[in-house]
Amino acid sequence: MDERALLDAAPEKLFIAGEWVSAEGGRTLDVHDPSTGEVIRSIADASPADAVRALDAAVAAQDSWAATAPRVRGELLRRAWELVTRRADDLALLMTLEMGKTLAESRGEVTYGGEFLRWFSEEAVRIHGRYGLNPEGTGRMIVSQRPVGPSYFITPWNFPLAMATRKIAPALAAGCTVVVKPAQLTPLTTLAFTAILEEAGLPAGVVNVITSSSSSAVTEPILADRRLRKLSFTGSTEVGRKLIAQAADGVLRVSMELGGNAPFVVFEDADLDAAVDGAMLAKFRNIGQACTAANRFIVHEAVAEEFARRVTERVAAMRVGRGTEEGVQIGPLIDEDAVGKAEALVQDAVGRGASVTTGGSRIEGPGTYFQPTVVSGVVAGSEILRNEIFGPVLSITTFADEDEAVRLANDTEFGLVSYVYTTDLARGHRMIDRLDTGMMGLNAGVISNAAAPFGGVKASGIGREGGFEGIHEYLATKYTMLPA
Repeated sequence: MDERALLDAAPEKLFIAGEWVSAEGGRTLDVHDPSTGEVIRSIADASPADAVRALDAAVAAQDSWAATAPRVRGELLRRAWELVTRRADDLALLMTLEMGKTLAESRGEVTYGGEFLRWFSEEAVRIHGRYGLNPEGTGRMIVSQRPVGPSYFITPWNFPLAMATRKIAPALAAGCTVVVKPAQLTPLTTLAFTAILEEAGLPAGVVNVITSSSSSAVTEPILADRRLRKLSFTGSTEVGRKLIAQAADGVLRVSMELGGNAPFVVFEDADLDAAVDGAMLAKFRNIGQACTAANRFIVHEAVAEEFARRVTERVAAMRVGRGTEEGVQIGPLIDEDAVGKAEALVQDAVGRGASVTTGGSRIEGPGTYFQPTVVSGVVAGSEILRNEIFGPVLSITTFADEDEAVRLANDTEFGLVSYVYTTDLARGHRMIDRLDTGMMGLNAGVISNAAAPFGGVKASGIGREGGFEGIHEYLATKYTMLPA
C-alpha cells in the first residue's frame, strides 16, 4: 500500500465499547510527519468526558472478561500476533511516517512488538496458585491469582507499537480490561493495532483507546475514579512522579517505566571491534530516542583514543534522511524540542572542554534532523552526563580503574540499563553485582526481549514488563484458609 492510501485507511476515531466514535464536539488533532513537518492525518481529540466513557466501558466488560477462559484469552492474543505479522509492512510504513525511524527499524519493532502478543498468549494459561497444609497442621492454604481489574495505560511516542503490545498483552492475558492513551505525536500505529485486535475477535469494552492533545486533561478523571485499579506509564521520570502522586489517593497498583541514563563501560581488555559494534546499536537504535540508549560512554583511558577514532569513523559515515528512503540509517528527531535539547547538550559539553569529532549540529529543515555526533573528552559536571540525551549523540568520558568505572556508572539517579564490555569473566560477574541497574548487557548492545523482565531501579521506575514477571503486574494474590 502506498503512503497516501495507507494514511487514508488509518483509523481516525476513538475506540470505546467496541465502537469507533468521534470525540465530544467533533474535536480533532493533527499528526505530523517529522521528516517534513507536514500534517499527515487528523484524528479524534478526546475530552475528559470521552475518557470517562472509555473507563465506563472497561468497567462494564471487566467481570465477563475475567471469567473468560484463559485459553480463549490466549487464542485471541495469538490471532492478533498472526495478523500483526501478516500486516508487518503496512504497520512499519505507518510507524515510519508518524515517528521518523527507518523502515528497517520499524519492521524490527513490528517483530519485537508482536512477540509480546505471542509470549503472553502462552502465559495466559500458566497463571499458577498453590495449595498446602499450613505449618501448624490446623488448616489448608489456597493461594490463587485474580485479575487486578480495569487498567489505564499511557504509552510513549518512540515505540508506538511495542509499548502498546507490551502493556495490553499481559493485561488481557491476566483478565484485565484496559483504557489506552497513546502519545499525541504517534497515535496512528496504536489505532491501527487496535483495529487488528478488533478483527481478532476482541469483545466490546475490553480495550478502549482515547487519543488526545492533552494527556493531563483525560488522565485526571480516570485516575480520580475509584473503579480504576491499575496504572501503567512509560515516559519521563518527571511525569512519572506526578502520576504516582495522583495514583496514591486511590492506592492504585502502578507500573512505571521511566527515564534512563545508561552507562556503556568499555574496559581495557574489551574486544574493541565488538564494543564498537555494540556502541552503534546501543546508541543509534531508534535515532537514539530510546530509554535503553547508551547515554554515557565510560571508556578506559588506555583504549579511549582508539575507541573514539573507530566510532567517529562509523558515525561520520551514517546516512541521514527520511526513514522511507533506501540506505538511510538516521531519520529525523521527533520534534523541534528534541533537536534543541541535543544541540544544547553538545554545546554545554564543548563549552566545558570536550571535542566534537564528527557532527554536532542541527540540519536545517524541512524536518527535524540532527547530525549523528561523537563528543570526546567530556568532563565531570557536563549536562550531557546528567541528562538523558534522546538523540544521535555519543559522548565519551574516561576512567582509570574498575572502582572509578563503577563510581561513574552509578553516579546518576537513574538505573534502567547498563552495558559492559570486557573479556574478563570474573570482572563481568562483579559488574553484574556492582552496577545499580535493573538490566545489563554484558558484551551485548541490545537487551530487549519479550521473554525477559524489562524495567529499572531508582528513578527509572517500578515493576517489570515482559517475561513471566510481566503478567504478575496485572494479578492480585488471594489467600484462602480451609479448616483441616
